[in-house]
Amino acid sequence: MSIDTEANPRGIAVTEQAATRILSVMQTEAPGSMLRVSVAGGGCSGFQYIFDVDREKAPGDIVIERDGATVLIDEASLDLLEGCTIDFVDDLVGQSFRITNPNATSSCGCGTSFAL
Repeated sequence: MSIDTEANPRGIAVTEQAATRILSVMQTEAPGSMLRVSVAGGGCSGFQYIFDVDREKAPGDIVIERDGATVLIDEASLDLLEGCTIDFVDDLVGQSFRITNPNATSSCGCGTSFAL
């Protein structure tokens, strides 16, 4: 797995595989669209990752760019995502974005929710 090592304020990395998939998805979206990753309460472990397409950067967002792909992370989610790696996997369970989060103390089997 190749990880972008460019520094950003919170050490959040986007893998080459995730960047490739983001670019593929954005080809079907309006020009200028970006992937927004956020955290919301809920899910089977307490918090869940949310993946949305957004056309505008909000005040306080951090912007992570990798190989032409752009990821937005809102200010409220930054502390919960600090140091994480955003990846895209294609395995027996299916294709999905996956987040490896060093802050999580546990996560559900599908990897879409976590606890602190």
